[in-house]
Amino acid sequence: MFEQEVNNIFKAKLSDKDFEKLSNFIFTEYGIKMPPVKKTMLQSRLHKRLRELNFTDFETYVNYVFSKEGQAEVIHMIDVVSTNKTDFFREPVHFDFLSETALPHFIQKFGTRRPLKIWSAGCSSGEEPYSLAFTVNEFKEGYPNLDYSILATDISSRILKSGIEAIYKEQKVGAIPVSLKKKYLLKSKNRENPTVRVISNLRKKVIFQRLNFMAEYYDIPEYFDIIFCRNVLIYFDRDTQERVINKLCMKLRPGGYFFLGHSESITNIQVPLQQLRPTIFQRK
Repeated sequence: MFEQEVNNIFKAKLSDKDFEKLSNFIFTEYGIKMPPVKKTMLQSRLHKRLRELNFTDFETYVNYVFSKEGQAEVIHMIDVVSTNKTDFFREPVHFDFLSETALPHFIQKFGTRRPLKIWSAGCSSGEEPYSLAFTVNEFKEGYPNLDYSILATDISSRILKSGIEAIYKEQKVGAIPVSLKKKYLLKSKNRENPTVRVISNLRKKVIFQRLNFMAEYYDIPEYFDIIFCRNVLIYFDRDTQERVINKLCMKLRPGGYFFLGHSESITNIQVPLQQLRPTIFQRK
């Protein structure tokens, strides 16, 4: 009987009507574009939610999502919808610029009299904020009194938990230089499933928080010297990109640095940033 129910769930098809209802909601509330070509992908990813809720068809699931009782399900739905592809030291030119230009500029301007604040907006499972922590900690060896903190935000609660745990499969850390692995990663004793974990001192430097870019206002009391928002805006249309960048820039100090992903740009949108290099900007 149980096997038959599971088979029925995986045979369930998402109708055009229900797909349109979900895609419009996902775009309006979370800014994620969900064109018709992504219907099969959405159907496949939501099969797991149907199974967990013991629903055998999408119509029941969609009605549940939009009911008062199903409000908590929206978070789970966004968890499976959002894309969380990332790597350690992805786009290494940004980390080179950080250690060679941005951090020396911060020291020149402020010395070590106030903490450096960095925001990894769209942090996924933590590879980016921990890459930032490795980079700043290495720079800090020349300035022992320098204090810093990193805010890491994402829409997915599930993926944020992975970042907080900071446990990664060994094949995921291949891009990290050996010298940094020795200093900042602890190896597991399980040789059948080898993993590493970021050391406690660095985990404490990164605060993870859920954030929806579509929120009217980002309820974050801090102001930042550096913001990384990379490979996130590609899922938004141009108007949404402009609104999101402007809201992020409200939290970026004048003269602070802003980083986009390699396939993103600010061409033809009105934002208070001036380009220094491809995908690297400074707050006007």
